[in-house]
Amino acid sequence: MGRQRKRVVTGEAAPPPRKDEKPSAFHRKDKKKKVNIGKMFINISIGLCIFSLIWFFYAIYMRSSLAKRVVTLHPSPHVLDANSTDAKVSPERFWGSYRPQVYFGMKTRSPRSIVTGMMWMRQFSDLDMNLRHTCEQGDRLQGYGWLMHDGLTFGVQEIRDNDFTLTTEFVKRMGGDHGGDWTWRVTAKQHSSAPQAPVISLMFYAAADAQGSLQAHVEERNRLASITGFSEELGNFKITFRKPVTGELSSAKYATYNYLQTVSPGLEKLTDIVKYSLNRRFVYSPPSGEKRHYIGVDTYKPPHHQNQQKPDPRKESDFVVYQVTVQTPFQIEVLFESGSFHHRPNQLVGSIMTQELEKRKAEFDAKFEKTFGLEKKGFSQAYIKFGKAALSNMLGGMGYFFGQSVVQSVYNEYPLLYPEGALFTAVPSRSFFPRGFLWDEGFHQLLLSKWEPQVTREVIAHWIDLMNMEGWIPREQILGDEARSKVPTEFIVQRNENANPPTLFLALQELIEQLSSNPDKAASQPTLPFLRRLFPRLKTWYEWYNTTQTGPLPNSYRWRGRDKDTNLFLNPKTLTSGLDDYPRASHPSADERHVDLHCWMALSSGIMAKVAQLLGEPHEDYQLSHKVLSDNNLLSELHWSEQHRAFSDFGNHTEDVSLQREKVYVPPGQPRHQFPVARLVRSVRRAPKAQYVNALGYVSLFPFLLQILQPDSPKLEHIFRDMRDSNKLWTPYGLRSLSKSDPLYMKRNTEHDAPYWRGPIWININYLAVRALHYYSHTEGPYQEKAAVLYEELRTNIINNVYRQYVEAGYIWEQYNDSTGRGQGSHPFTGWSSLTLLMMAEQY
Repeated sequence: MGRQRKRVVTGEAAPPPRKDEKPSAFHRKDKKKKVNIGKMFINISIGLCIFSLIWFFYAIYMRSSLAKRVVTLHPSPHVLDANSTDAKVSPERFWGSYRPQVYFGMKTRSPRSIVTGMMWMRQFSDLDMNLRHTCEQGDRLQGYGWLMHDGLTFGVQEIRDNDFTLTTEFVKRMGGDHGGDWTWRVTAKQHSSAPQAPVISLMFYAAADAQGSLQAHVEERNRLASITGFSEELGNFKITFRKPVTGELSSAKYATYNYLQTVSPGLEKLTDIVKYSLNRRFVYSPPSGEKRHYIGVDTYKPPHHQNQQKPDPRKESDFVVYQVTVQTPFQIEVLFESGSFHHRPNQLVGSIMTQELEKRKAEFDAKFEKTFGLEKKGFSQAYIKFGKAALSNMLGGMGYFFGQSVVQSVYNEYPLLYPEGALFTAVPSRSFFPRGFLWDEGFHQLLLSKWEPQVTREVIAHWIDLMNMEGWIPREQILGDEARSKVPTEFIVQRNENANPPTLFLALQELIEQLSSNPDKAASQPTLPFLRRLFPRLKTWYEWYNTTQTGPLPNSYRWRGRDKDTNLFLNPKTLTSGLDDYPRASHPSADERHVDLHCWMALSSGIMAKVAQLLGEPHEDYQLSHKVLSDNNLLSELHWSEQHRAFSDFGNHTEDVSLQREKVYVPPGQPRHQFPVARLVRSVRRAPKAQYVNALGYVSLFPFLLQILQPDSPKLEHIFRDMRDSNKLWTPYGLRSLSKSDPLYMKRNTEHDAPYWRGPIWININYLAVRALHYYSHTEGPYQEKAAVLYEELRTNIINNVYRQYVEAGYIWEQYNDSTGRGQGSHPFTGWSSLTLLMMAEQY
């Protein structure tokens, strides 16, 4: 046997095993292991696929579920019963001047009400068309508004239009099952300066809104004597048009008559339908005067457009117009009679109406003095008349709206329609903002709760009943086609991450104080059961703020919804705060802390604790939140700037910004008009950094305004000094919104946005300042005397200026110029500017 040779491994493959040779145990295990690993991979892959599918469908389900949340109403019972505004439940409030967007009109508090209204125009004027109907600033009336209105039974309004004045009056009378009767009286008088008595056409109308029917009854060839009708909420009714007279006891005047009977697809179309039915073929021929052609309603001819739009899919409803053309002076009455009022003693016209009207006026005067006591305080009759107008315009500006908001959440690709709902609310401005605004409404109810607490309870209930399951309430309520027609497209969609200051808590605070101070008073007794029904939704609303508007640090808060296109804004707006263009951090970020929202939450938590305690509900958590958020040390830690000696927002900020005209390159020889217009864009000269926002103004005052600061807080000394400094906030007309020394004082925010909260005087914040000064002047502390002096000065300045502008210009205004005191912005603005009356009455 030879020597064993060493085996050399080459690149050749090993010879295959013989067929009769069995594989070793090692090889069998290896093969088995490979099979097991393969199966495992297959099983894992199948598992991953199943998991992915489950996750995919779960994600779709969750997204669908989350997408629906924004349009799912809160599950707790409504605060108001479904029939709370019906004629049988609330007959005295069923009919009312609930159409604030028109100069004169009435409707019921029901979803599809028959509406009534008035249009007018001056005949033979230089203007070919001067039809008045909806309240428009462009009509340039010398003044219009309610002089007296009790919110319930009667109203007296004066409208000054160039060379004549229209006085519109209404009185209601209860009876039957459908809200009773009412009568309108319109008196027209020429101004003494008019060279000749103007000839005016008044157009009274009735219109159905998707339900109900109207039938015209014509006499003397073309005089519409009456309209009869039927609707679900009114039953049978009749509207009678009486002939014009010179005075109550005089005989009929010469007049010409026209009428129109047609249909309308929606209430927002009424003005256009009348315009497109006008014809100049009619002759005005008084016994002693020349014959002249005048403009009257004829046959409605819809305008023909080249690009014919799709036909309106809505159901068309009856629309009837009665036109009377007559020379001033004259008086005319329109009588509505309910078919279910069977035993009326007489018709509410002529001397009967006059007696009823005088009785209501006397009752209004007595209640006004008992409520506000202006005579006792020594105000002149002129000031008292102004105070009555401030209250009456807020009451006469209340509306009843029904429809669907357009909303969107981050889980919705496109906007959705919110569930149908009703809203009984005051409006900020009949001309410019004739709809509900959440943060305005809390201020409105501070005044109305003094006059009629039941109105405040109903209004708050309507707002809270619009809440979705998350606790969100759309901050601007644009309900129905008529309301939507007055709103620019970009403001229609409401987003559910956006809040508004929770000012309804101010109104709740007032109701609680009324109940606590006089629990046996009949007007306050319904408050406790009202709060009990309100509480489940109120808790959700409060929690919504605490979960969606929190800031980056514990117990800090941040407004969502700031403008994101920072390139076009000098300082991106914060519409959600209510203070729009008031300067915040120059570069919006999640690191911002907003001092005003912190103070609103401190106030809200305190009122939540009071409500819970009154109801015997757990209140300790609310009390603890209130204690923490009201802690002056925490407030200073989060928001006090030692450098600026003021409370401030905090965020990513730089002051070195300006608006510059962008450069547009135009190649040589190319026409300039073919290239984009150069816009104003923001130029940032120094990079932003995390710091306090140096903007002294209304936001800086919030710890004082909402009385969060302790009476002995040394911060009050700095606040009072800044308030009284005429180079900062003080003016002879009220506190300006932004310090005169601020870099953004009266600066435009964009090419098209004039300064809004950057200097002008706003009455709602000035009211809070006067209210706070009154509190600190009556609370023991080192700054009590200083607060008392400031209180007297500021209160006097505001009252005198708002009154003076009302007398001079005929309106209460949205804001007042901080240099001249002149009224500016939208008008009439008898929302929170009417709080001037509470300052006169010293009722806080």
